[in-house]
Amino acid sequence: MKKLLLSLALLGTSAVTLAGKSTDPHQWLEDVAGEKSLAWVKAQNAVSRAMLEQQPGFEALRGQVLDILNSKARIPYINKMGAYYYNFWRDAEHPRGVWRRTTLASYRTAEPEWETVLDLDSLAKSENENWVFKGSNCRQPAYDRCMLALSRGGADAVVSREFDLASKSFVKDGYTLPEAKMDISWQGKDALFIATDFGAGSLTDSGYPRVVKLWQRGTPLAAAKTVFEGQKADISVSAYVSEQPGFRREIISRGVTFYTSEDFLREGDKLTPIAKPAGATISFFGPQMLISLREPWRLGDKTWPSGSLLAVDFAAFQAGKRDFTPLFTPTPTTAMDGMTMTRNHVLVTVLDNVKGRIDEWRFESGKWASRKVDAPAFGSLGVTGVDADESDDYFLTHVDFLTPDSLYLGTAGSDKREMLKQRPAFFDASGFEIAQNEATSKDGTKVPYFIVKAKNLKLDGSNPTLLYGYGGFEQSMTPWYSAGVGKAWLEKGGVYVVANIRGGGEFGPRWHQAALKSKRQKSYDDFIAVGEDLVKRKITKPAKLGIMGGSNGGLLMGVMMTQRPDLFGAVVCQVPLLDMKRFNQLLAGASWMGEYGNPDIPGEWAYIRKYSPYHNIKKGSRYPNILFTTSTRDDRVHPGHARKMMAKFQEMGVKSVWYYENMEGGHAGAADNKQKADMTALEYSFLWKTLQ
Repeated sequence: MKKLLLSLALLGTSAVTLAGKSTDPHQWLEDVAGEKSLAWVKAQNAVSRAMLEQQPGFEALRGQVLDILNSKARIPYINKMGAYYYNFWRDAEHPRGVWRRTTLASYRTAEPEWETVLDLDSLAKSENENWVFKGSNCRQPAYDRCMLALSRGGADAVVSREFDLASKSFVKDGYTLPEAKMDISWQGKDALFIATDFGAGSLTDSGYPRVVKLWQRGTPLAAAKTVFEGQKADISVSAYVSEQPGFRREIISRGVTFYTSEDFLREGDKLTPIAKPAGATISFFGPQMLISLREPWRLGDKTWPSGSLLAVDFAAFQAGKRDFTPLFTPTPTTAMDGMTMTRNHVLVTVLDNVKGRIDEWRFESGKWASRKVDAPAFGSLGVTGVDADESDDYFLTHVDFLTPDSLYLGTAGSDKREMLKQRPAFFDASGFEIAQNEATSKDGTKVPYFIVKAKNLKLDGSNPTLLYGYGGFEQSMTPWYSAGVGKAWLEKGGVYVVANIRGGGEFGPRWHQAALKSKRQKSYDDFIAVGEDLVKRKITKPAKLGIMGGSNGGLLMGVMMTQRPDLFGAVVCQVPLLDMKRFNQLLAGASWMGEYGNPDIPGEWAYIRKYSPYHNIKKGSRYPNILFTTSTRDDRVHPGHARKMMAKFQEMGVKSVWYYENMEGGHAGAADNKQKADMTALEYSFLWKTLQ
């Protein structure tokens, strides 16, 4: 027994006893809505508000950000469904939002005429619910009925209800599903594929659906026919219909891990496996299947590199033939960033050293032909097909840190495009410039980062600098325009930096996989290297260097405050993961073991424990100023992470920590523009107070 106790201690299992009872004195804070927990939250909130609201300019900043968020000059982004172009819009008159539509002719005007489809504020008031709109799934190609997702307070779990677009009302006795994390797809005019909480045993360990059923109209949900069952250890299961002119395919997808899946073609009641690599994702374009690779794929004497996009005739593929056309293959500096389809084209957005470009492919007479699209050469590019069933039109967006987003209407096959909308500048960017530098990480890897700074910046180490990072889940940090950052940070004299650290997707799957699981520390080394490079270049100094990140980026912040507290003057840690011993037992945490590893396996906990912020706070250490922010309604990353970290700092007598938890907002942290403006003012007031 003595040896067993010693081995458990060496494995870092101090949070549990042999009897299975918690020895973590702060675990009670995981009780999200418990009376004791919420009393603690309210007390922390009161302290933080009392300190931050009295900062000079707090009210003015909150008002400025709210005005920006509510501004009618923002671009109302649209998507085409049938004859109309739909938009979801929030402003001062519609804090919860209005779902509305117009025609393209009207949208081209300075003041489009909008027809209200659903007013969320009116709905919330009439039903006495704090509804947050989470999107629609509409029946194609008629676009007459939709399943609307409504969230209480911004949580991932939603209520789904059938809505009629012609009458602009919910369908009496239509499809309705109770609150759950779910996946829905129209299988036919009067049938839905449903993956939801069907009761005991129907969810995975991650809290997502394990069972897909086919629900026929006019029958009770209990009578829905089971189509597929995944395993309890899976992430989730789902089903969808890929329908294009002349082609209809029903696909069942089993998410085995966060990065691996199995896909099946459903024909009647028969399921036929699609023999793609486990880490690959698929989509369809007419007779062709497109395969996006996360891992190298060796077939005979040919190896397709990870990050490739391959096209193949689907029927031939199912028959065992492997005659691929590569639509994208990566180089050391390029990665595929996205893909969209028009009727006759596939458009691929590419990152070249984290700057965007577009490749266009046309499929005709069984052959693919490509050309480069003449598009803005710097910044982020986004491409979305307008109506792949009917036209080759697409929407193009362009943005960078100092250039507000522009929306164009283009047509595949031509470089001519029409500017539909351009957001006005919400801050004066004339005195700033964007640069791209490189830092050298601990293992010699060159890590790029963007820096937005004054053109006449003095390199004397005195500049308040905010470094933002994420570094996970193959998410790329490409340039964006943030009026809030402009008003709250740049105009006040700050320098803004975005780090493209490993774990992200800036250079494709290889950049992401370089920091997976046991290699996670490389991501943190990269971020440290960027911080040190900013100091080395005399852009700033540790006392003037603030950092910010949310979710996985919040974990990054937790690691920075525990590994290099000397390098930073202030940390804003948003909706974070922090207790990496229990992350897989809290809400959706089990789904992320493909990213971090499984802390219940001793060998994997051994490397996770080395960076788990909650387990690396050291009594007597000097920590930077820290602000934790989270949301009570976050049902993705448990608010207990931030709560317990704050409580542990307090237990150790650390005075430089503050905490704020929004009672709504879900994983986004805010449910409406007013809450978002308030959170922005709190965070940037904290930064200015602590970095002066």
